[in-house]
Amino acid sequence: MSLQTRDRDFESFDGVRIAWTEAGPEDGRPLVLLHGLFSNAHVNWLKFGTAARIAETGLRLIMPDFRAHGKSAAPTDAAAYPPDVLASDVLALIDHLGLTDYDLGGYSLGGRQTLRAVVRGATPRRIAVIGMGLGAVVNVAPSTNWFIDTVRNADTHARGSEAYFAIQFMRTNKVDPEAAIHLLNAQVDSALADVEAITLPALVLCGAEDHYNAEAHALSEALPNATWCEIPGTHMSSVTRPELGSSLADVFAA
Repeated sequence: MSLQTRDRDFESFDGVRIAWTEAGPEDGRPLVLLHGLFSNAHVNWLKFGTAARIAETGLRLIMPDFRAHGKSAAPTDAAAYPPDVLASDVLALIDHLGLTDYDLGGYSLGGRQTLRAVVRGATPRRIAVIGMGLGAVVNVAPSTNWFIDTVRNADTHARGSEAYFAIQFMRTNKVDPEAAIHLLNAQVDSALADVEAITLPALVLCGAEDHYNAEAHALSEALPNATWCEIPGTHMSSVTRPELGSSLADVFAA
């Protein structure tokens, strides 16, 4: 049986329209899942069966598209991307839905926003940070500057290079480059002390060949109540693996 989904949207804290997709029983325990940069809820969670594997456990999946991604609005005015805007959207969605007993997780950029939301007061029972390293959480500049430079020079990258594939992924998923740069500039550091103060049960999961692998392991050591999990794959291919959905289902359906 194919997974039945429900499309929803709301106006975030500043009036920007944020879309989300739901799957699983409406009365199931909520699990909010956040996608990665240049992706969307469909590509990260639905396309390769991850959401279906989790929904089989009876969880209610809530999968937003970040602003400038997927079905959400993509304003090109820099004022629509204040510092830490994505975490603000996550907190606004949680408030809009009235969630009090829920779990929260995210892949790559979504993993960073999971931590940002908790640092700023979100109170999930458990969290998952997937494909994100400690260094890129406490010092966002190296990764965000690389992406900004990549986008600004989109037509100059050698075919087959990492930058070339990033741009192809951005274009395939119809992410506006101007909006993307504003969003990247809105990323903020998390203090190491704030990360180390997150005592929630945390799953830190990463692909064995992901370039974030060592840093993800360091993140698992910085979080005082974390469980480390490694699955096959690179940063891009690990989200296509059945082990991702199985690992998340094992943790959040428990």
